[in-house]
Amino acid sequence: MKLYTRTGDAGETGLYGPQRVPKSSLRVEAYGTVDELSSLLGVARAHLAADPADLGRLGSDLAGLQNALFDLGADLATLPGSPTEAHLSRLSAADTAVLEQLTDLYQAQAPAFTGFVHPGGTLTAATLQLARAVARRAERAGWRLAEAGEGVNVEALVYLNRLSDLLFIMGRWANARAGVSEAAWAVGARLESGRAGPAE
Repeated sequence: MKLYTRTGDAGETGLYGPQRVPKSSLRVEAYGTVDELSSLLGVARAHLAADPADLGRLGSDLAGLQNALFDLGADLATLPGSPTEAHLSRLSAADTAVLEQLTDLYQAQAPAFTGFVHPGGTLTAATLQLARAVARRAERAGWRLAEAGEGVNVEALVYLNRLSDLLFIMGRWANARAGVSEAAWAVGARLESGRAGPAE
């Protein structure tokens, strides 16, 4: 069986079920962004292998989140009432509760939040902060889909909201475990004029 099918060459793609939609559709945008998010978690896990800090359970937690994101992508890609719906594991409030428990666990071992910090630090932490931003984008895409009157499992969107919080605190926790301090947002501390000369 060849990897390429050519069935999408006219700008359409298949959902999980018999339906076909334009690749530009809000639904494809939503689950495509979830795919991007899962890929970023894969990058974060790859960085873990080279991270000198002992990051304990983070790798296994990220692996679990990646698997949940496959379920979430399938959830968004399946219309309510589709014949394939029986094969899904749709996201539920219980899944969101697990994220809240994990967030509390990591927050208890991270520095106290005293203000906004710049994304950065270790490669692991910086990647988790980028994933946080993509989780927010996936959530926005999902809400646009819901507001358009499309069938959406709202619990999947609530899950994305909690996931962005979890990824934020995971990044802070990873920096703390590595002994890397975070740069705080300094209001108004922008680049000054007269600094556009040649780099040294």
